[in-house]
Amino acid sequence: MHMLHYSSKKVEETRKLQITGGSTYIISLPKKWVIQNHLEKGSLIRIQEEGNILSLLPMESLKQQKREKAILIVSPKTSSESIIRKIVSVYLVGYDIIYIRAKEHAQLSSQQRSRIKNFVRHLLVGTEIVGDTANELTLHVLLSYPQLSIQSALRRMSIITSSMHKDAVEAIKHLNYQLARSVIDTDNEVDRFNLYIIRQLKMAIQNPRIIKEIGLKSTRECLGYRLITKSVERTADHAVNIAENILPLKKQLNKGIKEKIEELSTFAVSMFELAIESLFKQDYNLAESIITKSKEISSTEKEAVAYSGKAGVDEIVNLRLIIESMRRTAEYATDIAEIVLNLTIESTLKNKVVRKVKLT
Repeated sequence: MHMLHYSSKKVEETRKLQITGGSTYIISLPKKWVIQNHLEKGSLIRIQEEGNILSLLPMESLKQQKREKAILIVSPKTSSESIIRKIVSVYLVGYDIIYIRAKEHAQLSSQQRSRIKNFVRHLLVGTEIVGDTANELTLHVLLSYPQLSIQSALRRMSIITSSMHKDAVEAIKHLNYQLARSVIDTDNEVDRFNLYIIRQLKMAIQNPRIIKEIGLKSTRECLGYRLITKSVERTADHAVNIAENILPLKKQLNKGIKEKIEELSTFAVSMFELAIESLFKQDYNLAESIITKSKEISSTEKEAVAYSGKAGVDEIVNLRLIIESMRRTAEYATDIAEIVLNLTIESTLKNKVVRKVKLT
């Protein structure tokens, strides 16, 4: 006989479900747990359903979980970039109130104050500057989970990203430098939603009880959404790369090159939009079709590269970089689709019951 051994550090007890008053089900709580959590008769306990599991958490513990205020001490010589990196770090780990305070009796420099204010207003969703003195700035994150779910933020982020790519192609067709610069500036919108989503996901991983509040179902979904968000942000970066490579072009491209670039872009953006649609529809088959379709990108890219060879010497390098960014967009769409497959595979299984096998 083969024997299987296992051990667990979790403390488990079996309690019998009882009924009182003819219709109310009750179960007793372990005395040790009650004492450890300083509970007594009349104490409030939060009960949250997580699939087949009920989680119990004393309300006092919930209050204690609130993040303490973060205080960043800086000197007039501290670079604005360094301060901003620290602000992003404490924002992402979940602090709601952030103080940027000058060291000892010093004051924040005008450049520091200006850069911090500009960054907060443009890149931190739901964050307001509620205190502004010579030696201190106070930031307060006011947005709560239900006000902007992960899905809503990601959908908005994806729409902006798709529009950036389409505008970049229009800028190529008409050699519109102003539109290209607009694409570059729009990247801030994507970045601000990216930071917001990362903040929410980090907080959910640290405290699984808020997963449903941010619009997700499980910690597994948190990981999937984190990877997808990263792919969307990178896709937006490639739209910026396309726009930046338009600016050095000095003259209109010939019709053939523009048509091939537009064809490649339409293909890549279509894959990206379908990948996002498969996520929100939780559609395994749609995600799989995107991966199958991705095999066509190579031939489309080769045609575009061949046509780019007809451009002037000064334009070839920029055109090749533009084409590469379009290919990368299609690849990120494939990455998103693969994650959707992992998130939705269970919906395709005919028999979800795991058979028990007796080892003898």
